[in-house]
Amino acid sequence: MRFCIYTRKSVSTGKGESVENQAELCRRYILEHYPGSREEDMALYEDEGFSGKSLDRPEFRRLMRDLEAGRGECLVCYRLDRVSRNVGDFARLIEDLNARGVAFVCIREKFDTGTPMGKAMLYIASVFAQLERETIAQRVRDNMLLLARTGRWLGGTPPTGYAAEQTRELLLDGRVRTASRLTACPGERETVREIFRAFLALESLNGVQKHLHRRGIRARTGRDFSLPGLREMLRNPVYCVAGPAVWTYFRQRGADVCFSPEDCGGGRGLLAYNKRDYTGGRSPRNPVEEWIIALGRHEGLVSGEDWVAVQGLLERRRGPAAAHNSYALLSGLVRCGECGGPMLAKRRQGGSGRFDYICQKKLRYGAGECPGPNLPGPEADALVWAALLPRAQPRTEGLRRALAKALSAAGGAGGEEEARRRLREIGRELDHLAAALGREGPFAQAVAGRVRGLEDEARRLQEQLAVEEGGPRAAEDGTELLDLEGAAQALTPPERRALVRLLAAECRWDGERLHLALYDPGGALFALPVEGDSPPSSP
Repeated sequence: MRFCIYTRKSVSTGKGESVENQAELCRRYILEHYPGSREEDMALYEDEGFSGKSLDRPEFRRLMRDLEAGRGECLVCYRLDRVSRNVGDFARLIEDLNARGVAFVCIREKFDTGTPMGKAMLYIASVFAQLERETIAQRVRDNMLLLARTGRWLGGTPPTGYAAEQTRELLLDGRVRTASRLTACPGERETVREIFRAFLALESLNGVQKHLHRRGIRARTGRDFSLPGLREMLRNPVYCVAGPAVWTYFRQRGADVCFSPEDCGGGRGLLAYNKRDYTGGRSPRNPVEEWIIALGRHEGLVSGEDWVAVQGLLERRRGPAAAHNSYALLSGLVRCGECGGPMLAKRRQGGSGRFDYICQKKLRYGAGECPGPNLPGPEADALVWAALLPRAQPRTEGLRRALAKALSAAGGAGGEEEARRRLREIGRELDHLAAALGREGPFAQAVAGRVRGLEDEARRLQEQLAVEEGGPRAAEDGTELLDLEGAAQALTPPERRALVRLLAAECRWDGERLHLALYDPGGALFALPVEGDSPPSSP
């Protein structure tokens, strides 16, 4: 018999149930309980530093691949929770092993899946293993929240304006306790204060971004502050000096405030805990009523009154995120020939419905940042569409022939008008799908799957029609229904935009000509002149 020994430990400590000790105990068990077994028949799989909450571990994945290939007949582990602490994962694993005829042996709990009682006890033990994991996780969370109430910085990247500093504290029994606290960075401290002052004066995130850019104030990365980054800074209580106004603000919103107005003083800042839910993968923001607000051990940078005023401005300006425009064909595709940045679509004032593509840098920071001229939107969209449409035509020939053949078979049916009507509807949908088949990729594969489904339905309809040979209008109908130009006119703006992205890699506007890079073999480039209304001189 070939044995697969699996060992795991979450943290490498060199003590206790190390992966080496687990492996040695499993080897001894096999040699004692399986006469004739040899160490040469044992393969070892070790995962060190991986949690048991899931089966997504490198050596465990290799183990399962080897079992699937028939390289093992018995899986041996030291303890049940070394394999998994999740009941669902464990149940699926046992079913998978049973289907492959692989035995499972756990030497500590002495489980054997070969008997009904052993299998039942195995499932019961896995339930308690999951309970233990969830209890440990809850205990860790509770301990972190208890520490949070003391105002400690619990780790992570310090916010702009601060650095993390380790402190040591001597306890009464002689032990030394280490902790972390925030200390203000002189240079970044003034940056934070300038951001709050600018927002209170301008009441606009875009205005603050432009103000910082003009003054040369950059983020830690050396780049301009982003709008989401500025919003997050303005909402962060870490910068706020504790005071009655802030205490009232959070109490009214149901947060767990761990201090009283009498405790405020000395310019201490705040720390907010439990702001995000880290139990899942995306870490969404928790509502304010679930926050824990504590007095920090660091210096606050903004007065409580100013911080509360900023929150009021942000809440009044909050609304649904603006959707991508539905009128500009080249949104996200055209770039500025001067600075290489993206060009954004913006409607002209006056309600005419016309729009222009404007360099993003110019739009945000003014014409002095980028001298590139604006691009008239409707003219550019029309020229690009006219240039790309003929290049999509050859890609539809296979569909054209398939549909023409289907319509030829159905052309002489007569008397089955409903089936013939459906065949024509299928033809029209094939036409639209053909226009979307720009190049290979996930979108094209999805479209091709829909095409195959339509073709299958067309064949079933042909069988129902009891088709006679010869269809006088077969070629005509096939050509008419696969007229790409006619079908393209029926596409919605999002469908047109998707087709353009399947065919074109990039557009670049140099002020006189629009250069269009296609996905043709060899990456050929060709230029299109843009004519029409002269572009405006400023956004």
